[in-house]
Amino acid sequence: MTISEITRESLDVALLRKQPGHKYDHGHALILSGGPGRTGAARMAARAALRIGAGAVTLGVPPAAQLETAMQVTAVMLQRVPDGAALSEALKDRRINALCLGPALGLGARAAEMVKAALAAPHVVLDADAITLLSQDADLRAALHPGCVLTPHMGEFARLAPDLAEAAKAEGQGAKAQAARDAAARFGCVILLKGPETMIATPEGDLRRHRATQDRATPWLATAGAGDVLAGLITGMLARGIAPVEAATLATWMHAQAALQHGPGLIAEDLPDVMPQVLRDLGV
Repeated sequence: MTISEITRESLDVALLRKQPGHKYDHGHALILSGGPGRTGAARMAARAALRIGAGAVTLGVPPAAQLETAMQVTAVMLQRVPDGAALSEALKDRRINALCLGPALGLGARAAEMVKAALAAPHVVLDADAITLLSQDADLRAALHPGCVLTPHMGEFARLAPDLAEAAKAEGQGAKAQAARDAAARFGCVILLKGPETMIATPEGDLRRHRATQDRATPWLATAGAGDVLAGLITGMLARGIAPVEAATLATWMHAQAALQHGPGLIAEDLPDVMPQVLRDLGV
């Protein structure tokens, strides 16, 4: 089993550089929000997608959460998306080329309809509640495709693929990498298995590892909302036309680098605002 290490030197930084063009030439990301009192996760993901260069970002919100959300965003657009049918209608706008859902989405029937509708989109990041919903519905899992990126932590992974999660715990060194690769093959999409040692796997067997240990240890990333920001970074890159595995790779390294540059006291809201400096340091 060959594992490529994700380092500063291994990154394809050229993918992050922008060429002149209209905002929609740089993509339009749609981030789906939870209901009232649960909009913060999607707002952080949306800000991350903007900071990483998506030309436009829209938050899809339930009507009951529209006012709450509108009071706390400026550069992000809003669209009412009350249910799966409304999401399918929204996706008829072909300028929307990347979608993120899961952060604080909920686990009810409405949320399941949203996941079903979302999987018709060409590029989809599924995180948090969306992964739990996938674990509960074989038909949703069957609708996954190569344009999807799943971003579970080990707890979510255990719900999604309990046999692989158990093997990852039982078999010792290298087991997590094997579990991620097997999951990518099983579900037919990119798997980003989060942790101090993050594994990224593709259905074709490409396997990459980022170690947030020793001089790259990022204990301050263990904070509510950090994963939502990571999902937003990936979504923004997908909107820009970056391939799923490369978007996952770049986002993983940059997410950790932002935490390192900020240092102690980090909260998730800080991460998007550190991205401009991370981009400058990369020479973008």
